[in-house]
Amino acid sequence: QVQLVESGGGLVQAGGSLNLTCAASVTIATITTMGWYRQAPGKQRELVAVITSGGSANYADFVKGRFTISRDNAKNLVYLQMNSLNPEDTAVYYCHTQYRYRFVASTYTSWGQGTQVTVSS
Repeated sequence: QVQLVESGGGLVQAGGSLNLTCAASVTIATITTMGWYRQAPGKQRELVAVITSGGSANYADFVKGRFTISRDNAKNLVYLQMNSLNPEDTAVYYCHTQYRYRFVASTYTSWGQGTQVTVSS
């Protein structure tokens, strides 16, 4: 099982920046994709960005050009650099990962506990 712990959330003014970090605790599993989702009050959880182990990244349209996802495979870390934040970015941000075990065909997923990001106008 992979456990995820997010950090870096907080309160920032519109136009500001935050950098989120997610640390994965891994024993014998191999992490494949890592990503960030967010959930605003009264809304469904939505994808923000994902990145493969090879470094290929995909972003939701609403963050393109403002957010950057990156990862450190050796340390099992994934980052989300968020620039030009606006009040609509206010949400709980969740780290997500897919992982596999050797000789097992199934893919498993894990979620972090979330970190609050609040952008004031």
